[in-house]
Amino acid sequence: MLASAVMAQDWNLRDSDMVLDDAGLAQIADGGSLTYYDDGVSQFSAGGAYSYTYANNGGTAFGRFRIEGDGRICIDYRNGFSRCDMYVRNDGRLVLLTEKGERFPVKIELSVRP
Repeated sequence: MLASAVMAQDWNLRDSDMVLDDAGLAQIADGGSLTYYDDGVSQFSAGGAYSYTYANNGGTAFGRFRIEGDGRICIDYRNGFSRCDMYVRNDGRLVLLTEKGERFPVKIELSVRP
């Protein structure tokens, strides 16, 4: 479920971060839902559809996601914007890392897979 901490200089990884491998990412992305501490919600559909619902205004951004072979999930939004994020486990908690070095811990992690 966990891969080695690679690309530390690119993602601002901490020594205690364990990058999810493809199987760990698939558990999230195969119908999973992640709620962050700002109450925004990422929803991954098994067919590759993605949505993010903002807590502050209830608006939703739609797109398609793909799992990359290096621990990233990349999203191509309908509006033309694209981004890649890395997910790590740190002290038992799932954390989203952005390419800018931002860290967003997940408050609630729901997955349809065991």
